[in-house]
Amino acid sequence: MTVQELIADMWEPLTGNQRKFLANQFTIQHYKKNEVIHYESESPRYLMCLLTGKVKIYKDGVGGRSQIIRMIKPVEYFGYRAYFAGEDYVTAASAFEPSVVCLIPMTAIMTLIEQNNKLALFFIRQLSVDLGVADERTVNLTQKHIRGRLAESLLFLKESYGVEEDESTLSIYLSREDLASLSNMTTSNAIRTLSQFSNERLIAIDGRKIKLIDEEKLRKISKIG
Repeated sequence: MTVQELIADMWEPLTGNQRKFLANQFTIQHYKKNEVIHYESESPRYLMCLLTGKVKIYKDGVGGRSQIIRMIKPVEYFGYRAYFAGEDYVTAASAFEPSVVCLIPMTAIMTLIEQNNKLALFFIRQLSVDLGVADERTVNLTQKHIRGRLAESLLFLKESYGVEEDESTLSIYLSREDLASLSNMTTSNAIRTLSQFSNERLIAIDGRKIKLIDEEKLRKISKIG
């Protein structure tokens, strides 16, 4: 598929001349596994769209411990909120695996927004959805107990990235540290809770591969927190 087809939701509201303008603006960047895409406190310059791969948005915390804020999947936009807010990045982004990202200068986006109300509405909707997800995630990570947080993270990974051909094994392989960071817990707690889930036959573990065996019970654990 072409880039235009991949970003069709943003491409569709544009006029012919605006599409020609945008086509001359974007660049394609390839990132290696664990390569940083943008740093915390860096000035935002681009609207980013993940075309292939997986990206994590994270923030470094006390003692070098990082907190994963969001996981980006194809085709999602990121990296633009800070520009609209007139501030530097408050989080960092890195490629969780080899990834391809479309970069569009925010100056070009602003030019198009000024010309096209439908594009402005598109970004209002994008930001509104992201804010809703962030609000829900904040509540879940602060009010749920460890088991509920980990169960929710496993279900979130399935909904975001899907499963392998067996229809049960998550198609993303997180380290225990990353899974703990995603679930707002220590690595030791993540390891211990994963072992509990495995002993209860809710999941099966093979290295970094996690197979969901009893998704219904995981959902119940996630809901009761």
